[in-house]
Amino acid sequence: MTIRILQIIPTLVRGGAEKQLALLAAGLPRDKFDVHVCVLTHSGPLEENLRAADVPLSFINKQWKIDPFAYWRLRKEIKRLQPDIVQTWLFAANAYGRQAAISTNVKHILASERCVDPWKGTLQLSIDRVLAKKTDRIITNSSGVQDFYAQHGLPVEKFAVIPNGIRPFTPTDTISREQLLTELKIPADARLIGAIGRLWPQKRVKDLIWATDLLKCIREDAHLLVIGDGPQRWRLERYARQANVPEKVHFLGERNDVPQILPHLDLLWLASGYEGQSNAVLEAMSAGLPVVASDIPGNRDLIVPEETGFLVDVGDRGTFAQRAQLLLSEPDLAKKLGAAGKARVLSEFSVEKMVDRHAALYEQLAG
Repeated sequence: MTIRILQIIPTLVRGGAEKQLALLAAGLPRDKFDVHVCVLTHSGPLEENLRAADVPLSFINKQWKIDPFAYWRLRKEIKRLQPDIVQTWLFAANAYGRQAAISTNVKHILASERCVDPWKGTLQLSIDRVLAKKTDRIITNSSGVQDFYAQHGLPVEKFAVIPNGIRPFTPTDTISREQLLTELKIPADARLIGAIGRLWPQKRVKDLIWATDLLKCIREDAHLLVIGDGPQRWRLERYARQANVPEKVHFLGERNDVPQILPHLDLLWLASGYEGQSNAVLEAMSAGLPVVASDIPGNRDLIVPEETGFLVDVGDRGTFAQRAQLLLSEPDLAKKLGAAGKARVLSEFSVEKMVDRHAALYEQLAG
């Protein structure tokens, strides 16, 4: 007899949590699990991945932050599916989804906290604490996230740490380096630094633009490729102009071909002020790229300093530039760190391990 699992998430955009849900839902063995995904607010590019894996989808179409009609539609969907386990992802789904599951007498309820969330105030943390009482387990991807929530009153004994999973990097030739440089109007001898993620304050892309300006004082061939979109894009584009580096900072927007771009990068920067466990870092390491990232919980789980990359204090733009200069000047060191990072990802952060750990937890609860 299969275990029916309903996964509830706000959207299917290309975020870290959304990617992990899509990998998990597609990867769970069908002879043991009947998986359904319910989208609370709106769809996104990952809908295609789930449909390709024949994962049933439903959409609640939540319109407002407080939307009682969406809550009742969600309750109706849970009653229709009669899941053995409901797992919710991110705050909106954790709030609406858990309360709806509690009210419909779902036997087992899981929540997923994917990031250190300093934006949460008294109201949000109070909701988390109240709903945690009726939650079997709170799944997170790093010890740093567990520690953050334990400090804010959530029961540490309910947490289960399951690291993110990533598929082995498979290089393709769909876009050549020459094509990429021509598209971006970058000189053929350019050295490329990548920054991948949503353009909003958490990612501190301003620090990387400033670091690019510092790097420009040392070498003329370094270019920063900012891959992703978000509410801060126009501000960051203006900031690059104000910093006199518009020709060195290139905003690529959302791209469907990031795996094809990665082999053409020399290194990855991540300046985030907080993270759960960065998929961008995992993807770069999987591609054999050295990584320079902020020294925060989550990143510390991935990067072994001076073995698989470098950790830099949050906001230390000068050291971001210095570490990039070191890697660009010493290709043997860059290759060594990239190879070690790739080996670490393959051994400890595979999709198979992530799926197996979830499956074991589901079976433990349902058994």
